[in-house]
Amino acid sequence: MKNLFNFKHFKGDMFGGITAGIVALPLALAFGVSSGLGPSAGLYGAIFVSFFAALFGGTNTQISGPTAPMTAVSMVVIAGIVAAFDGDVSKALPAILTVFLLAGLMQVGLGLIGLGKYIKYIPYPVVSGFMTAIGVIILVTQILPSVGYYPKEDISFVNQFKPHAEEIILNNILKEEAGEGILVLENFKETVNRAEHISQEQILKESQTLASKEASGVIGAIKILPRALNNTNWLELLLALGTILIIYGFKQITTKVPSTLVALLAMSGIAIGFKLDYRPIEEIPSGLPIPNLDIFTSFDLGSVTPYIFTALTLALLGAIDSLLTSVVADNMTKTKHKPNKELIGQGIGNSIAAIFGGIPGAGATIRTVVNINAGGKTRLSGMVTGVLLLFILLALGPVASQIPAAVLAGILITVGIGVMDYKGLKAIPKMPRAEVVIMIIVLVLSSVWNLVYAVGIGLVIASLMFMKKIGDVTEDRSSIESFDRSKAWPDEVDFPKDLKDKVFIKHIRGPLFFGSTSYFQQLVKQIPDTASTIIIRMGRMEYIDQSGLYALEDVLVDLVKEGKKVLLVKIIEQPLYLMESIDIIPDLIPEDQVFSNFKDCLVWVKENVENGNMN
Repeated sequence: MKNLFNFKHFKGDMFGGITAGIVALPLALAFGVSSGLGPSAGLYGAIFVSFFAALFGGTNTQISGPTAPMTAVSMVVIAGIVAAFDGDVSKALPAILTVFLLAGLMQVGLGLIGLGKYIKYIPYPVVSGFMTAIGVIILVTQILPSVGYYPKEDISFVNQFKPHAEEIILNNILKEEAGEGILVLENFKETVNRAEHISQEQILKESQTLASKEASGVIGAIKILPRALNNTNWLELLLALGTILIIYGFKQITTKVPSTLVALLAMSGIAIGFKLDYRPIEEIPSGLPIPNLDIFTSFDLGSVTPYIFTALTLALLGAIDSLLTSVVADNMTKTKHKPNKELIGQGIGNSIAAIFGGIPGAGATIRTVVNINAGGKTRLSGMVTGVLLLFILLALGPVASQIPAAVLAGILITVGIGVMDYKGLKAIPKMPRAEVVIMIIVLVLSSVWNLVYAVGIGLVIASLMFMKKIGDVTEDRSSIESFDRSKAWPDEVDFPKDLKDKVFIKHIRGPLFFGSTSYFQQLVKQIPDTASTIIIRMGRMEYIDQSGLYALEDVLVDLVKEGKKVLLVKIIEQPLYLMESIDIIPDLIPEDQVFSNFKDCLVWVKENVENGNMN
């Protein structure tokens, strides 16, 4: 931390941190609202992730906080857990924050085991499809609030779910009785008594939960869109459109002042100043953030277990998001970040944010670029951003609570448009078909089904296609032949002509792994009957995996059973170690038939094959 308080850059760090904090404010509020936990959750996430990721991270100029990808996945977590708690956010909150805490701890673990350097191997089509899907999700789901339509407040829509709501409530009563050991058939009166005490408020609340669930996500928003448009609140729509126009229009005037902040202040000022009848965001609690100790006191492993994989996805996504931003920062500052340390810092920031009720975040590219351009040089700039946002929370919380919800919806629509990977979309006509398929699969599945599973499926398909391609390349570059001067390697030119039919030479070029074993197993079938000696040249086989090792063993066993002499030439260190570990050498192939170079092998051939001394 020698550069933490380098007063040589103090002024630049202060300006950079303050500017980045101003940019972060509207986005933090918007992402909090979008997540489902409210604006305060976004603000808390921005405060703690920014401060602690900067303090403990490995990228001096990085500004962290809630981002579009992290918020989109968080929405999935929050919606799923809230639904499991019958739509009660307050009851679901400890479980939600536990998942976020777990994701942060996983990030710390990823950094400690040194996984940071491997993140770069995630295929671009998977990342591209995912980022575009994030944009689609944010864009589509924000159409409803931008037109002022909220499904659970549409009474005629909610009433459609009352019969189903009554069924759910009755089913819950039966579950309660079963848990209490009451047998319905023996004590039916108790069931009737409890059913009679079901209030209309309970039915309405359950109906609203079902209505919100029906309209959630991309598919739900599209299904309900016609109804939403028929119930458009024109004031809310004008506020959202005004926000969007200012964000894009102000950029044409200057980029020195964040257009998002200008739009937030301008449209909120109009709504408040003219006392318009608009819908404000949820109230932001005043005072210092308080730790949510229910995470620990009310911990329930059963409610968290289904989301372990989701927590891991959040951790990995945050790692990718942060490290990509770190690369951008490196290019701008001509420095070199520490990937594993960065993951640890991000993990600590997300863990602390979860304890205080904040949504998770990652390195934010735009905010980091703003910080660098404003003069930020050290990690102090990221800490200043966190402190500034805390000050705004304490001093301006009540004022911020008056921000119109439609304004934040407008901001999020521009975020959704901006986060899409247009570079990847434009390249579709030029990309290999396999990569296009992967990108589209991830894009579609992420948008309409499940972000977590879509990424997993995309990675599996990409890995399988990659392995198939490598197998094909290996097979193309490899060769199976008896001695042929036209295909001979330079040191084989002087090979005795009279041994052409007696000696079969096999060149292994490239790795022998599970994707390339099928062609190798055909070796025995292609050896001419006249060949009594098999030379397998392994100097260009850099790597062998367990599948390749056993395929090699099977071939060698068959050759030895047929009475063939097998000579192995120039085995590289890694394959040699594995071959010795399962006793291919010396039990199957004696050490005197293993040669470090082809010259020594040729001497053996001349002494034993040419002279007829095979025994």
